[in-house]
Amino acid sequence: MKAKRVIVVAGPTAVGKTAVSIQLAKKLNCAIINADSRQFYKELSIGTAKPSQEEMDGVQHYFIDSHSIHEPLTAGQFEKEACPILNSCLDKDNCVIVTGGSGLFIQALVEGTHQLPTDNAIRAKLAGILEKNGLETLQQKLKILDPETFENIDISNPARIIRALELNTLTGKTLNDLKRSKKPREQDFIVDYFVLQLPREVLYQRINDRVIQMVEQGLILEVENVLPYKHLQSLNTVGYKELFPYFEGKITLSDAIAQIQQNTRRYAKRQLTWFRRVKDAKWLAPADAVETIYREMCG
Repeated sequence: MKAKRVIVVAGPTAVGKTAVSIQLAKKLNCAIINADSRQFYKELSIGTAKPSQEEMDGVQHYFIDSHSIHEPLTAGQFEKEACPILNSCLDKDNCVIVTGGSGLFIQALVEGTHQLPTDNAIRAKLAGILEKNGLETLQQKLKILDPETFENIDISNPARIIRALELNTLTGKTLNDLKRSKKPREQDFIVDYFVLQLPREVLYQRINDRVIQMVEQGLILEVENVLPYKHLQSLNTVGYKELFPYFEGKITLSDAIAQIQQNTRRYAKRQLTWFRRVKDAKWLAPADAVETIYREMCG
């Protein structure tokens, strides 16, 4: 490899990104920048499928256990903090692997974030509607005004809904129209974008099995330990939010586990929808990915 390369290994949750990325990093002798926004937080490990030190196998990882749930990291902040690390890795090794299932954070690092306008008054008004009428009212409003964004974001996340509505109210444009109008950041590296995929029934079974494995590894205790902070945005995430009602005696543990499985499958579907929009992405089966990417980089 002569040109500086950023190798993106993306894909839905439970598809096998961690194993592929580590094996590839060892073959290419390069570092990994984690772009899974849930794995930044040192308090969340089991429910985020964070790789252990043993799994990392001596490969340098960045943005694993890098922040606290009390200091949530936005895509814009991630871009600011990760860009110098990415450039340093490229200076040293000429290539770096960026991996994760958070398409927005991958995009922020390799293309740059979209510096979009804000309006505190509009945001406060929308927050008032949320408090008075509930999230469903805002969801329906977004579905009418910006159906594309409604289909492709986590509609259970009030912050995402409010931000999309804020921009629509402020500009009269959809979120994706605003993003498409932005020029990409200048960069002196080539991005090779790979997405791992499995047949849907295989992926969904892996998701169901992994949730059970997480419970066996101690997920319930992990969630109990962060229960006092359940109001934080960083904990409004699959694998944690479903267990909060269990601790409040509102649902059974088996129901909570079933909800985690269902919501994780839905999350995987949204991830795949995001990655299908990535221009020039190459889709690979996990079993073939390491050798295929390695040949493409070095062949």
